[in-house]
Amino acid sequence: MKKIKLHWQILIALVLSIFFGLFFPDAVSYVSWMGTIFLNALKMIIIPLILSSIVSGVANIGGASDFGRLGVKTLGYYVLTSLLAIITGLVFVNLFQPGVGVDLGLTQTVEGLAKAKDSFGGTLMKIIPKNIFNAFSDGNMLGIIFFAMILGFFITKVETKYSALLTDFFNAFFEVMMKITSFIIKFTPLGIFGIVSKVVADQTARGNMGDLISGLGLYMLTVILALFTHAFLTLPAMMKFIAKVNPVKHARNMAAPLLTAFSTASSSATLPLTMEAVEHNSGVSNKITSFVLPLGATVNMDGTALYELVAAIFIAQAYGLDIPILHQFMMVFAALLASIGAAGIPMAGLVMITVVLSVVGLPLEGVGLILAVDRILDMMRTTVNVWSDSTCAVIIAKSENEKINV
Repeated sequence: MKKIKLHWQILIALVLSIFFGLFFPDAVSYVSWMGTIFLNALKMIIIPLILSSIVSGVANIGGASDFGRLGVKTLGYYVLTSLLAIITGLVFVNLFQPGVGVDLGLTQTVEGLAKAKDSFGGTLMKIIPKNIFNAFSDGNMLGIIFFAMILGFFITKVETKYSALLTDFFNAFFEVMMKITSFIIKFTPLGIFGIVSKVVADQTARGNMGDLISGLGLYMLTVILALFTHAFLTLPAMMKFIAKVNPVKHARNMAAPLLTAFSTASSSATLPLTMEAVEHNSGVSNKITSFVLPLGATVNMDGTALYELVAAIFIAQAYGLDIPILHQFMMVFAALLASIGAAGIPMAGLVMITVVLSVVGLPLEGVGLILAVDRILDMMRTTVNVWSDSTCAVIIAKSENEKINV
């Protein structure tokens, strides 16, 4: 009998988990452990995978000119698409004005908001870690990526015998990590069943399903339409007209990572699946995937950037404030920086939105207004983040004259 492909297994698991969470919420505790174990397994391999992939990728790129060229292209793409996403959100939130007339009684208390500005203010400082081992234990991805890039670059500057030895070591290390990743990926449907069934059961128990339909419905619609516009129009257009590739074919190749991103709401946890799909399905070289995708999982957050701006202006509208267009563009810039500083984990964007609010002096407590519906929007914006990362890898590969499968 023909084996069902992974993305269909994930889709079936999603449907079953929603049904199970809605109709058997008391039994969810018996399956939620599968989601916990699956996420722990993915988190376990994130740091060694990022370290080995970037060191291997940079060491295999070649000279300083090649490294600089790829770096400029990649960062340029990330800034461009994030800005396009934010501007898309700006247009939709001003068009629909979802916050006008919203009942502020829906607000809830969110802990940890006061720390958000301070944590973001130190983000750039964390790029160069004082202790790389502390960076590993604390999960300081920017610091780890910086160290990996420096290590990979200077491996090419030592004597040939040492350079070859270290390059072979990190290539082998990366291959082992990908083998472990492939093993963990086999359990994705079970993990997603455990994760999503618990989320659905929790939302139903808290009565948040009613909030989804009532007061926050137009806000959700605004975010979703803006995300869909960026994901289904802007990014495919870039692939079609810049890279001259077939975006539909690439989307099919990315089905499993995108469904996983939606289920876990974590671009970092989805990174192993994204790397495997882009390299083995879409045919992008290991040199490109090992450099572009780990960097993108940390700094390229199109969906998060879009969401942060829409949510901030929605909160302003709910408080009855009219934000001048100049201040809105200040919020655009803040959303760009905040998305770079956001971690690739669930609900990170909810905390980083306080950076955008503080730019125009909005109350941080306003974040509580959107808490009831954040989880579903988090799943959607994470999917857009991962889709954008994979799009970047394809476009960069084509710009380097690689022959790929799309």
